[in-house]
Amino acid sequence: MTIDFADPELIRNPYPALAVLRERGPVVWHDADRTWLAASHATVRTVLRDRRFGRVWRDREPAARFAPFNLLHRNQMMENEPPVHTRLRSLVASAFARGHVTRLGPAITARARELLDRAPDEFDLLADFAEPLAVDVIAELLGVPGADRHLLRPWSAAIVRMYEPSPSPETEERAVRASAEFAGYLRALAADRRRRPREDLITHLVTVRDGSDRLSEDELCASAILLLNAGHEASVNALGGGWVALRRHPAELARLRADRRLIPAAVEEMIRYDPPLHLFVRTATSDVEIGGVTVPAGGRIAALLGAANRDPAVFAAPDRFDIGRDPNPHVGFGAGLHFCLGAPLARLELRAGLAALLDEPPELSEEPEQRPTFVLRAYRKVMVRR
Repeated sequence: MTIDFADPELIRNPYPALAVLRERGPVVWHDADRTWLAASHATVRTVLRDRRFGRVWRDREPAARFAPFNLLHRNQMMENEPPVHTRLRSLVASAFARGHVTRLGPAITARARELLDRAPDEFDLLADFAEPLAVDVIAELLGVPGADRHLLRPWSAAIVRMYEPSPSPETEERAVRASAEFAGYLRALAADRRRRPREDLITHLVTVRDGSDRLSEDELCASAILLLNAGHEASVNALGGGWVALRRHPAELARLRADRRLIPAAVEEMIRYDPPLHLFVRTATSDVEIGGVTVPAGGRIAALLGAANRDPAVFAAPDRFDIGRDPNPHVGFGAGLHFCLGAPLARLELRAGLAALLDEPPELSEEPEQRPTFVLRAYRKVMVRR
């Protein structure tokens, strides 16, 4: 089947095309990218959970040009399989589990309220609320000083643009430069924490051990950047897309305002209905039969998360936005070995942001501006008015 992931109409609303793709079969061949596409909920979960489908990192070429970008990805857990993944995730999770998420709860709620109190009557929900909230949350978690936090979002945005199909030379250049600058900054921050430990995640990543094992400096930088990029990109885009969905479904917004106990379920529905990540690629390490086809060893298969999240075999009325949907087994945070380590923090942040917005719910003041990307689904701007 032919599907153009750069088609503006597909980017604007991918769900009709994904439904057609899913109806063609649970796994179909995409000739343009020489990749199998898994579109049903069952096959997407299989791709994400079956250990015969792995993350196989290959350095971008020419390797000398992409060295800073390659170094970050070669040393992060998301691009590795066991035993490397097991070791990295265990060390990072050990540092992450030291009460960091719990301690941030009150601060996230207070920061969300502060940002809205400070915003003018008309503001960009992303630039003026979701982005600074997300950056502050992950920066506070890591221990990045307030004066430096403005650096993080541009670095992250430049790096993640590389995950789209066929990035331009300009995109590649910006990503390489951002990778080098970001890693350099974190190396300096880690060196400071070795001299002057604090109660933050960078300090704990510096000091965490499993027996004699510990993170190397490259692994520490890669892990911190992964947490920041994945954490705040997903949170910003989920909150922006979720608020647009709520405003386009006024009955659901009224229902949520009438019963705030539905906020956790509403957050899950926001992620299911319009997930911030739409595609995750794996490589078959042996011949694997799935969805009626055989993916040969070395073959690539893409799990289409947005298609899985609207599979009528799993979700009743899948195109309906239902803030009370239960059960809601979406795959917005992935599944299996690579399930999002930061999911508890993302949920905490999204619930706090949504609760703050409900106090004085701003309406859309103009049509939201879509970002021209498929893999990371997001708006460029969401102007609202109180």
